[in-house]
Amino acid sequence: MFVDRVKIHCKAGKGGDGIVAFRREKYVALGGPSGGDGGKGGSVIFEVDTGKFTLLDLRYSKKVIASDGEKGKAKKMHGANGKDVVVKVPLGTIVKVESTGSVIADLTHPGQRAIICAGGKGGRGNFHFKSSVNSAPEYCEMGEFGDEKDVIVELKVLADVGLVGFPSVGKSTLLSVVSKAKPEIAEYHFTTLKPHLGMVQVPDGRSFVMADLPGLIEGASQGKGLGHEFLRHIERCRVIIHVVDMGANDGRDPVEDYRIINQELGAYQYRLLERPQIVLANKMDLDDAQDNLARFKEAYPDVEVFETTTIIAEGLDQVLYKAADLLDVTETFPMFDDERKEEQQGVLYKYEEPEAPFEIKNMGNGRWLLTGNEIERAFNATRFNSDEADQRFARKMRVLGVDKALREAGCEDGDIIVLCNTEFEFVE
Repeated sequence: MFVDRVKIHCKAGKGGDGIVAFRREKYVALGGPSGGDGGKGGSVIFEVDTGKFTLLDLRYSKKVIASDGEKGKAKKMHGANGKDVVVKVPLGTIVKVESTGSVIADLTHPGQRAIICAGGKGGRGNFHFKSSVNSAPEYCEMGEFGDEKDVIVELKVLADVGLVGFPSVGKSTLLSVVSKAKPEIAEYHFTTLKPHLGMVQVPDGRSFVMADLPGLIEGASQGKGLGHEFLRHIERCRVIIHVVDMGANDGRDPVEDYRIINQELGAYQYRLLERPQIVLANKMDLDDAQDNLARFKEAYPDVEVFETTTIIAEGLDQVLYKAADLLDVTETFPMFDDERKEEQQGVLYKYEEPEAPFEIKNMGNGRWLLTGNEIERAFNATRFNSDEADQRFARKMRVLGVDKALREAGCEDGDIIVLCNTEFEFVE
């Protein structure tokens, strides 16, 4: 079974907590704090495996969860790091965040790795908090939570040349003739339901990878038929061979077919019409082929047409030479607009305002919501089990300016502050 798109939930491991411990050894008086740091949480990593050609394994693994880091140990010993989970994926895999659609990984090289969810940082043990005014701290940090997100994993076939056209125009036959690939060939529509790749050897010694892709129909760019399942695989192709059935023995019009296919390519994203296109007039051995070809050339006088009969390998050498020549002068098309901008303009440095450590929202009825990455990290790292921990967190809030900001916002004595689903009372 060929699977080219799956949704999975990825969760990295939580960092291990630091601990409170003191050195206690014979003949060592007042040994001082010795609590070790917690280990780092395991990460979720995607790695290219050239032996894989489908995302089938991920279809049955809806959740990928890495292990947590271990707690710190006495004698300043570091807790063990959580074990990373390495997910093997085929070449051409793209990983997107489901909620935003943003791409976080584009895996196009053998052995390439990408961290999808990073493990949480381990908490510090109490020996880090020793000072001249507190030689025996009973405070340690809790480990940070790891990243967690739902991702869409897509496989986009890596091929130099892609075959497009309506179903049953001869794309599979062409691939089987010019390479050793063996796609299914039959006289019914949508015989090809998954991409097939073949290595094509040009008579002059050059070679390239050709992809036989499921046939298009009108409305494919909106998802009709095999629409998006087809189109996502042609995004990486540098050259397109457009196969047109000039025999038209099933009642189709080759002139209209050519227009519809290009219309669908243009309506889809990633600028498919910018790719060089070779038009192949196939099935020229049929009765009406010459008349249809004449009408086609009249309708599209500027289009170069190669006449072929793929089933007997007639006229294919010139097509292969043309494809190889175009590949020699055609660079890889960027998958995303940002990549194109960087390639054309170089690295663009932009000033970005630093992220605010916290935000305050008035919820009404004397309740205030406190959010922000920095203040939430400080809260999650604090173990509220001692006066020392409470005071340390209170000092952190004052340093960040939370108290002052709340007063300026209108917070009064006795109001409730909500932070990470925990309520605090504001005291003047």
